[in-house]
Order: sequence, then C-alpha cells, then structure tokens
Amino acid sequence: MEILVTTSTPRFPFPPHISKTHRKCSMPQILNCSRNTGESNGLSKAPISRELGSLDVDDDGKEERKRNDIWQLFEEAQQNIMYLNKQRLLAMEELGRVKNERNSLLQRIEQLEMQNQATARKDKLTICSELLLRIDALVLNGVIGSTEASDLRGLVIDSRVGLADDIHDIILKNDAEFLAELRRFSKTTKGGDELSLYSIDVTTYYTVTTEASQFTYTIPSPLFPFCCACLYNVVLRNGFHIIHICTEMSPVVSVGSLAPYITGLSCALQRKGNLVEVILPKYACLNLDEVNGLREVEAEFYSYFNGQLHGNKIWTGVVYGIGVTFIEPVYYSSFFSHDKVYGYSNDFERFTYFSRASLDYLVKLGKRPDVLHVHNWQTSLVGPLFWDVFVNQGFESTRIVLTCQGFDSQSLEQPEKLALCGLDPSTLLRPDRLQDNNKSHLVNVLKGGVVYSNKVIIMSSVHTKGHIISALGHGLEPTLALQKEKLVISPSGFDKMTWDPSRDNFLPQHYSADDMEGKLICKFALQRHLGLEEGASNILVSFSLCGIEVQVELHELALVGCIYIGMSEDFDKLKKLCWMASSKGVQFVFMRYGQIPGMTTSFEIFQAEVKDKNVRFIDEYDEGLSHLIISGSDIMLCPSLDDHLLQVPLKAIKYGTAPIPVNFPDSIFRDFGNDSSERSRFAQYINSAFGNMSLGQALDEIKYNPLEWNRRIKDGMMKDFSWESECTEVHISAYEVVKKL
Repeated sequence: MEILVTTSTPRFPFPPHISKTHRKCSMPQILNCSRNTGESNGLSKAPISRELGSLDVDDDGKEERKRNDIWQLFEEAQQNIMYLNKQRLLAMEELGRVKNERNSLLQRIEQLEMQNQATARKDKLTICSELLLRIDALVLNGVIGSTEASDLRGLVIDSRVGLADDIHDIILKNDAEFLAELRRFSKTTKGGDELSLYSIDVTTYYTVTTEASQFTYTIPSPLFPFCCACLYNVVLRNGFHIIHICTEMSPVVSVGSLAPYITGLSCALQRKGNLVEVILPKYACLNLDEVNGLREVEAEFYSYFNGQLHGNKIWTGVVYGIGVTFIEPVYYSSFFSHDKVYGYSNDFERFTYFSRASLDYLVKLGKRPDVLHVHNWQTSLVGPLFWDVFVNQGFESTRIVLTCQGFDSQSLEQPEKLALCGLDPSTLLRPDRLQDNNKSHLVNVLKGGVVYSNKVIIMSSVHTKGHIISALGHGLEPTLALQKEKLVISPSGFDKMTWDPSRDNFLPQHYSADDMEGKLICKFALQRHLGLEEGASNILVSFSLCGIEVQVELHELALVGCIYIGMSEDFDKLKKLCWMASSKGVQFVFMRYGQIPGMTTSFEIFQAEVKDKNVRFIDEYDEGLSHLIISGSDIMLCPSLDDHLLQVPLKAIKYGTAPIPVNFPDSIFRDFGNDSSERSRFAQYINSAFGNMSLGQALDEIKYNPLEWNRRIKDGMMKDFSWESECTEVHISAYEVVKKL
C-alpha cells in the first residue's frame, strides 16, 4: 500500500470512488494499516492485519469478499490517517508553544538587561514630543514668549533625527535649567562651535542617503548631527504639522471608530515624517496607563465662553510618540466629569466650550500648524470659529480639514446658542452656512463643519462619493452635492505592528502567505480551547492496492467566526445561517464586543435558538482570543464590510480568513461596475474576491475548489490595508491640496 499525503488538493465526495485501472494481480498482497505502536486508530490494542487471497475473477463470492476486505481496509486506513494527522497537529502545536516560550524568555532577558542600564532610553519621537510639550508649558507659565517658543520648536523639530539617546535627561530639569539648555543649544547650533544635543564620534565618516531624492552624502563625523538636522529639515518641510482637535484617541478614551482612527492615522503620518499633535478634553474617565510623562502645567490659561473668560488646567503627555494636550475646564468642571463621553443633554455646550478653548490655547502658544484637523460634529464649530474669529490671529497659512465617520449624528440646535462661543447667529442662520436643510429654524453643526472646511474626508472602505452623497447623507445630501469637489473618501486601516500573523504573540504559531502551516495550528488550538471537535486537514490519500488505484479525501470541518457589536436586527439572518451550515458540520464561534443596552435579551434568545454542539458563544470581548478567532477561522462573518471600529474585514484578509457579509447580497456591490474607479483598493479587492459571495457559496468553494480558494486567500494576505497604506496616502494628498489654497 502506498500512502501519499498532500495539503492542497481537489476534494472528492466520500465514500471513495474505486477505479479498476488494472484488474489482474500476479500474487497475493499482505496489507497492514497499523502504526508502529501497534495501534490502528487509537482505540484498538493490536495492529489490524488482513490477508487477501488470490483473486479469481470467475468466482463471484471471492470477488465480493475481496471488495468487502478492501472497503474495510479503506475505513480503517482513514481512521489511522485521521489519528496520525491529529497527533501531527498536536506535536506541531507543542513545538510552536515551546518556540513562543523561548522567544518570550529571550525578550524578557533583553528587557531586564535594558532595565539594568543606568538610564532608560526613549524613542526619538517620544523625546521630541516631550520637548515640544515642555516648550508649550514655558509659554503658559510666562517664562518665554510665543516668538521664542516658535524658534525653539523649529530647532527641536529640525533636529529630532539626530537627538542623542540621553537628551531626555534635560526634560526632567526645572523650567530655568531646561530653558538654559535649549538656549545654549540654539546658540551653539547657530555658531557652529558645539552641538550639545547630539552624540558625536569624531573619528568616523557617515554616509547618508535620503529616501525622497536618493542622493548620497558623505559627511565628516563632527558635522554629521548638524547636517542630519539640515537634511531632515528639508524632508520635514515636505511634510506637515497637523493638530487634531478631537474627542477620542485610543487607548486613552475609546468609544467608537474615531478613537482607533486618530491613533492609527497619527502614528502612520508621523512615521512618514510629519509632525502630529492631538488636543483632547480632560475626561474623568480617561485611561492614562499608556500616557508617558503625564504632567499638569502649573499656570492656567483662559478661554472665552458665554461672554466671559474662564480658566482651564492643561495636562500634557505622549501617547505612542504623539504629543497630547488635555484641556480641563475649571469653572465648568462638570462638563467632562461624567462617566461617559457622549449622551448628555448639554453635549453641545460641552464640546462647543472645548472647540473654542482649543483655538484660544493655540493662539496663546503661538502655534501655526499647517492643518487643523477636526472630527465629526463635536469639533465642527472649529471651522466657523476659525474663519470668523481666529484666522487673522496668526493662522493665515493654516487650513481646516474635517473628517466624518458618518452623517447619522449632526447636532441640531437653536441658533442663539452659537453666541456661547463668540459666533454671530444672525450671519450663520443661512442656507449656504449652518441653517439645517429640513428644519430651517435650527442650525446644523455638522453642516457648518462641511461648509467651513477646506477638505472633508469621509471614512468609508467600500462606498463611493456618489453613493454617499445620494444615499448616506441623512439630510445633508444637498449640502454634500454643493460641496462635492472638497469631499474625499478614505478607507480605514489597522495597526500592522499588532495585527500580523508572522509575528503575532497571541498565536500558538506564526504563519504567512508563504508558509500557511501555522494557520492550521491556530485553528486546531481554537477548536481545543472552545471544546469543538477537531477536524482533519486537507489530506488527499492515494492507495495502490493490487492494481486498483483509489483516492480518498478527508474532509475538514469548516470554522466560521463572528465578532459583533449590537446587531439585533441581524440575529434572524444569523440564525438561518447557523441552522443551514451547522447541519453540514460547520462550526461557529460568536464573540460579543461591548455591552449594548437592550441587547442582552435578544442575545440570550439568539443563543438559545441556535444552541448546538458546533456553536460556541463568548459573551465578553477578549483581545487575545480575538486574534485566535480571526487566525483560526476559515471565514469571518461580518455584519458590515465597512467596519471602522474593529476593522475585522481588514484583519481577516491579513490573517488568511475570508470576510463574508452577513447581509447577502450586499447592495453596495450591485452597481460596482458603474463607478469602480472611485472605490478604494480594498473595495475593489473585496468585491472581486468575496464581496458577491454568500456563506453557502464560500463553504462550497472551500470544499469543491480549494486551489482557487487558497489562491484568493494568499493573494489577500500579501496586500497592505493598514493605516500606513491607502488611508495615509489619501490624507497626505488632502493636506497637499489644502496647503495650495
């Protein structure tokens, strides 16, 4: 008997098809399907051995017995192979676990060695952001003026690639000593005598190649830091200084899709040579664990609200290399002392106060960013305030960009409330400004943001501009149509530093498009973790018995994952999908993200109705388990392919898992051919690969066309849909356009 095992072969239905390619056999054959241990399938204690007598084609009885013997041998061989495959997977999982433990130990040793060093080192971006925030504090404390502060900021920004590792020591000094160091550095840099912020090796030469120009420079070491600063200055001048005025940022304060967007985009922009800062309200519910160097500035600053100037406390820190400023009202301290971020009757007053205070803060510091980037209706009034009140206070070269995560929340208010922040209601209650399109006696805050911004970026991974204008404006369709030229559509992204199967520490074994074996280990580990039946892998077994060639395929149990957020309207569809697929042996894993009021009862009913040995429910979101679900599943059922909060479709593609929409057919792809050029690269890929595929069709494709399925999966894994890719490209392009206005 010859057994050939492969991992990606066409499937054939079981029972096996027997084709008699050679009827005659020259001699009897002894066939043994036992393992070396003497176990045939893990249940019997002795090897299974059968002897086939001579074949007599004229004896019907012998022919029938021969067929029965062969049939029984096939069944026993199938059990043996499944058992051996299970043991192989167990061994591979154990090997992966040992490797991960070894890597973890090595990383821990490295961390301990770093901690034993005399001074803890920080990355250059964090150091630069801390220096800039200390300069801001000097202005607020009245130690320096805005003009000198601007010069010192330019000095730090121009020098940040050449900063010495121990430069962060001066950040710990008091204001007088800190300022003295900066001034000394400023003088020596201009005079060329000494470069105290740099580490210099006077015995060597350095070769520098600029990525943008591809020119190579050979620099004597004493001049290396200064020349690096000059070269970086050239690169930075092609970048932008962006300040986000927003209400969320992961992991400090996360409610919806805005939080991961702010952090992911900011980090990606900064890695590409741009300077990014963030201004947030000082909520009582902040998670400050990931804020480095958090400090309260001693002096208060004042901002205008309701006809008076009111004091504010300022807190500063660094999150993932991004400088963050927190504004805490003193007189209106209750504005941000709640347990939640949104959902209060005075939300308009709260965020109007914050928007005005942010602009007053920038004026006080003398900052002149290239772009003020505002988000959703909560900070949309920055646009009207900027152009009607602040533009002539040093912001002549600054431009406004608005990002909308959607148009379902717009904030309609009485016009007189605009006076709280210093706007003139009489000039803004007009159809071409803030007047609501349907309720003419009210002002629409989000509409004001659209009208008063130089560019409007709409976050959507699958929709086109035309579809959003005509169908997703929630009453703003006329405004969006008039402002069509300033609208830009951007897909979301994900953090590829955290979500990458080739280095994901949550996985039992890493894998990639070039080596997919680890994905099978992840699937096996997920099944074991959840107590699901462990299915066989794609194995094609070929037998050559007495001239009779037989091929048998062991079918794999398909595993479908689903991470959902408050989708009670989809429970009926999910129930039908579960009933349909679980009857075929398909396994399901459901994980709930967040607790949505009113959802518990619906979820419990859904859970009871689809209860099955092949279905598992996880009531509480777990970050590590979410990595295992996405990696171990063959398919991820997605309530929406336009997922800005969890980015499940994007992550699934990276992990070799097919994102299939719950709602099929998805109307977003029905007219794809009409304006496909306007769609994102993600939308074009998802449409060609999975967008028009139901769960049933996907399962059939896995079963009957595995080669084509695997090709699609690997093709997706090699694509880049992270924040650094198309999303960042769209934003940089928008910044370039507005700076030319």
